[in-house]
This record gives sequence, structure tokens and C-alpha cells, in this order.
Amino acid sequence: MRKLKNSELGRPDVEEFKKIPKIPLIVVLDNIRSLNNIGSVFRTSDAFLIEKIYLCGITARPPHKEIHKTALGATESVEWEYAEDTLILIEELKSLGIETISIEQAEKSTMLQDFHIDRSKKYAVIFGNEVKGVQQEVVSASDYCVEIPQFGTKHSLNISVSCGVLLWDLFKKFRYG
Repeated sequence: MRKLKNSELGRPDVEEFKKIPKIPLIVVLDNIRSLNNIGSVFRTSDAFLIEKIYLCGITARPPHKEIHKTALGATESVEWEYAEDTLILIEELKSLGIETISIEQAEKSTMLQDFHIDRSKKYAVIFGNEVKGVQQEVVSASDYCVEIPQFGTKHSLNISVSCGVLLWDLFKKFRYG
């Protein structure tokens, strides 16, 4: 077995990527403080053809050296926009018919493996601050609350890990049913 060189992977360039149909999924970052986490979310969103990222509240915006370090150019390929207030953004998305999903540990949350999508709908997934999580008023306003099951002693996953797990799961559900 031989590792492939980057030139053998057949990846699109930025302009080609922008023309590729995306899955109907938006990522919302609710007050993320780590620039490395933000960059990682961009890179993961590129990998799974995410439609758009919203950066909210204190979440830093490109261009920024520390975001670029982990995004590795994905800030150029993935569409993004800044929204000052996450709750206002969620209400706007809902008014457009977009289903909103807070990724959080909460009463009556749905475990990720039990969450079923309607492939005819568009969804926005909300990831919260590394310490405080998704704001309670945003959780309350969301259509769904989805939780990634965990079986160890820790109470949570890093946001970049949560994003990778969740986006891969939803990508599979959109792409392969």
C-alpha cells in the first residue's frame, strides 16, 4: 500500500469547488473563542460540502493568521457570513424554512444516531461556545436539539471534534440516505 500524493487526490480548486452542488446544511458558530476551532470547522465544512458558515457574536472572522493555520485555505472555498446575534440569525433562518438544530446536551435531546433528516429540507446546525455551549435562548428557539453520545468520564467533546462527527453523520444521511 502506498500513500497518495496530494496531486493524485483529484481535488477541485477553489473555483471548481464553488460550482459543486452543496448539501443543504449550514453551520452556525455561536460565540466560539478558539481561532483554531474556527479554522478546523472551515476545513471540515469544505470536506463535507457544507453550504455556508455563519460566524456569530465573538467568533473571529477571516482573514486571520490563526484561523488560516487550521483552515488551510478553506476560508476561501466555503461561503461564510458574520451575524452579530445568534438568536436573531436563528429566527431569520427559521423564517426561510430552514430547520434549526442545536448541538447540545439537553433535556429531551435526540441522540445523533436516532436523528433522521428529511432530505427535501435544509438544516442549520448550531455549535456553541467551548465553555458555555449553545446559548439557552438559542437552544429554546431551535427546532431540534441533537446530542452526540459519549461513554467516557468527560462531559463534552471539543467543538472541532463535535463538528467532524456531526457533519460526517449528516453528510452520509443526505448523500446516501
